[in-house]
Amino acid sequence: MVAADLQRPAAIQQLEALGNQIDVAVYQDAKSANTPKVARDGVKRAAELNAAWAIVDTAGRFQVDGELMSELEAVKEAVSPDETLLVVDAMTGQEAVEAANQFHDRIGLTGLIMTKMDGDARGGAALSITSVTGVPIKFIGTGERTDALEMFYPDRLASRILGMGDMLTLIDKAQANFDQDEAAEMERKIRQQTFDLEDFLGQLQQLKQMGPISQVLEMVPGLLRDEGQSVHGRAGRQPSSQDRGDYTLHDSGGAPPPGYYWREP
Repeated sequence: MVAADLQRPAAIQQLEALGNQIDVAVYQDAKSANTPKVARDGVKRAAELNAAWAIVDTAGRFQVDGELMSELEAVKEAVSPDETLLVVDAMTGQEAVEAANQFHDRIGLTGLIMTKMDGDARGGAALSITSVTGVPIKFIGTGERTDALEMFYPDRLASRILGMGDMLTLIDKAQANFDQDEAAEMERKIRQQTFDLEDFLGQLQQLKQMGPISQVLEMVPGLLRDEGQSVHGRAGRQPSSQDRGDYTLHDSGGAPPPGYYWREP
């Protein structure tokens, strides 16, 4: 990744932190104020490292201005990118459509990345932005973590918006987070009635890796089909290794639904 956002404070540090998190090299030149030069040198460095892709992170704006456009035109001329992607906030609605249209007219976009697609306004902008600009949406972001970035499938998004679920994405997430050998072992334990709270804890931890439970439930057809129905909640502290084996099911009055567990006082 190339840190070519020289305008926003701490942008370089944030990209370096992300690079360390996902184990991707980051090129930066904090002493330079020449954005096209930084982008060109970064792509050259990526070629030296035999990188398959070089992602150039440039400055963004909530409002489009002439200075930004001139800078981006210079960057595009300097590196001749194979893909030119614009990241837009789905929650801004019509403003996102107008911004994408202006960027496409001046820069020439090849694709869009829409963030905050887990919000209430996720559908309108996604449906109209491609119609107005003619530029396809390639990725969508449904959360803050890197694993919340997923490829965009129009039919899957439409199914979610209509409350019909999204089994294909649910299957993809499950395959990415659940080990087939472990799943077979869990099936064996359930059949032999040896499934215990240790195993239940492991299942919950794997489920948490799939993302917020509300998003997971939205993918199950018919589960949240009633209008306005939603699931809210937050995960508590993850039990440590010292906590294991010290949990019991609680079955007193006012207890949460079956399957919840916590340490007895």
